[in-house]
Amino acid sequence: MTTFETLTVEMSHRVALVTFRRAEQLNAMNRRMMAEITEAFEALSGDPDVGAIVVTGEGRGFMAGADIKEYAAQTEAEFDAFQRAGVRMYAAIEGNAKPVIAAVNGFALGGGMELVLCCDIVVASQYAKLGLPEIKLGLIPGGGGTQRSVAKLGRNRANFLLLTGSIVPASEFVASGLVNEVVDAAALLPRALALAQTIAAEPPDAIEALKRLTAHAVDGDLAIGLEMEHDALGPLYRSDIGRARVREFAERSTPKAKP
Repeated sequence: MTTFETLTVEMSHRVALVTFRRAEQLNAMNRRMMAEITEAFEALSGDPDVGAIVVTGEGRGFMAGADIKEYAAQTEAEFDAFQRAGVRMYAAIEGNAKPVIAAVNGFALGGGMELVLCCDIVVASQYAKLGLPEIKLGLIPGGGGTQRSVAKLGRNRANFLLLTGSIVPASEFVASGLVNEVVDAAALLPRALALAQTIAAEPPDAIEALKRLTAHAVDGDLAIGLEMEHDALGPLYRSDIGRARVREFAERSTPKAKP
């Protein structure tokens, strides 16, 4: 894979670890970083050697939104291009063929929280804080934050974050289901990698089918979703892996005759 300037991608046991590397700026996202995130995630999505992805940040920040110095200096045309590039970047994460696990080590604000909202599983440290504080700049989120926050948190909870710009401890997002677990900071990356390795060990076709189906279930038609589920299950049951695993389980669960 390409060598990047603002992030690293490391591979181990079919898991890709993507780490944002702008610690001095709390991993705030500039144009180069956005382009590199997009390139990395699009490549990982199509890589048959990757079974799952973990994304985290170095230092005290997961991602503290956009790089405001660069943001402020943009021309109107550059601003519009930045927003269009953001749509592609978030789609590369949310629509990734591989499950994406966020290991939120610190501040996930603005565009950083929008990135978290695109992930399939979220594990956070006890020091992590999340928020959509764009209102403090007289702005609104531009990377899907208004839509995905409602889908994942409910409208009132999303309105609280969006309208007040509050920055909230990760533990407060467990009840809503956005954050799956809050763990000790030292355990964060090992826990996220262990989850990713567990997922990566399963059949890729089944994992990809599950991602498609749960994505549809968020706002798609139930009858169509049930049909999609039916269509996806048959080929998996008939596959070599599916048949072997079902047979194995059946053999293990059959009581052995007493001598």
